[in-house]
Amino acid sequence: MTQTLTRRSGLERITPRRTRVGLVSGGLGAYWPQFPALLPQLERSARRVSEKLSALDCEVVDVGFISDAQEGAAAADRLRAADCDLIVGFLTTYMTATMLVPVAQRSGAPVLLLNLQPTEAMDHASFDTGAWLAYCGACPLPEMANAFARVGVDFRSVSGYVEDDRAWARITRWVKAAGVRAAFRHGRHGLMGHLYPGMMDVSVDPTLVSAQLGGHVEVLEIDDLRVRVEKVTETETDARMELAREVFTLDDSVVTEDFRWGARVSVALDRLVDDFSLDSLAYYHRGLDGEAHERVGAGLILGASLLTARGIPTAGEFELRTSLAMLVMDRLGAGGSFTELQALNFLDDVVEMGHDGPAHLAISSGKPMLRGLGVYHGKRGWGVSVEAEVQHGPVTLFGLGQLRDGTFVGVASQGRTVPGPLLAIGNTTSRVDFGRNPGEWVDEWSATGIAHHWALGTGHRVDELRAVADLLGIELRVV
Repeated sequence: MTQTLTRRSGLERITPRRTRVGLVSGGLGAYWPQFPALLPQLERSARRVSEKLSALDCEVVDVGFISDAQEGAAAADRLRAADCDLIVGFLTTYMTATMLVPVAQRSGAPVLLLNLQPTEAMDHASFDTGAWLAYCGACPLPEMANAFARVGVDFRSVSGYVEDDRAWARITRWVKAAGVRAAFRHGRHGLMGHLYPGMMDVSVDPTLVSAQLGGHVEVLEIDDLRVRVEKVTETETDARMELAREVFTLDDSVVTEDFRWGARVSVALDRLVDDFSLDSLAYYHRGLDGEAHERVGAGLILGASLLTARGIPTAGEFELRTSLAMLVMDRLGAGGSFTELQALNFLDDVVEMGHDGPAHLAISSGKPMLRGLGVYHGKRGWGVSVEAEVQHGPVTLFGLGQLRDGTFVGVASQGRTVPGPLLAIGNTTSRVDFGRNPGEWVDEWSATGIAHHWALGTGHRVDELRAVADLLGIELRVV
């Protein structure tokens, strides 16, 4: 599905800002004249760590090897100027806290300490003191932890050896989490239209997004889209219909006039996103009696699904927190489709969930369908809707709840999507098996503070989400 999108001009998947990782490696300079072979060995390890970080699709700002507090202070200034998303301190051997505390204090970025010794274990029979010191990165880790706590700087650590796949899996999670944090810090999130009447759980103060997660919420009017729809040409509409025929299977229920309208709105929606430099969008507009605004609001589903597949999560029902949850899942490589509960199946022990409207096409189990609907349940208007099913296998639910004091909380659960009968009503629908009684799962899920929408993504992602929550400074509740 992604290949279908990326080979078409104007519908390529976006390229997110690369995560910027600052790297400083170090050891105690008093050792170098005592053990001449030690520093070259440690520098080789530092170069290898830099290479492996660079392979994680991030930009590495490597400020080199430090040997004392003065060099640490200089490294701190360079990393502060680089505006990094994550600071990695590589403890190659013993080093004092004074060498890294300035780096952590001045950067303003989360800190990850690495204790990666050269190999799995020392050769005790042949090692002398100099050889042992290359394996002594664990020694300063408690010192760093104590000092960081006392100066009020949070940190995380990964211990292992340089080529340790398990350690690098953990490091990768932190780098990906830093990328998600950066997506929020630099993000522009569109909020268009108005709240779906009565949905108290969906209501959110946009300032709280900037305060707790970072970034900017751009408040948009439905007229911002309507005016752009009016300027779309027939040629542009024809081209978007051609693309949709390639991406979707068209059900016989699709009315050509409605299909054409959805394609026209899709072109205008792309322009809206470009004009306001949006990284995500949540929308809703009720309208009345088929007037222009109602038709624009009803024609968004096709374009919203195409945007979501390109990496610009777009959610209906004014669900700003869910569009942000979809952004998290997308940047973790999990997709993230707009989802709510639909029904429980106590014969098969599955929870049926999905949503009408936008879907994440890139994680569809097959070619998605456009289905014509004469009525959108609970909403005004009519037109084409997307029907799909998330790929079978491991999946993770993730949403952003909001507590009484306004604090955001992450909520997640892992399960598996399994085959079986699905409704054919123009919804994205999946059967999720959580390995337990579906009624008990729903009760526990609903008690977490989650709203009635969330993102459904592929793979088991709770470990990655724990890292994301840590860097965002929010609680993660796992069902």
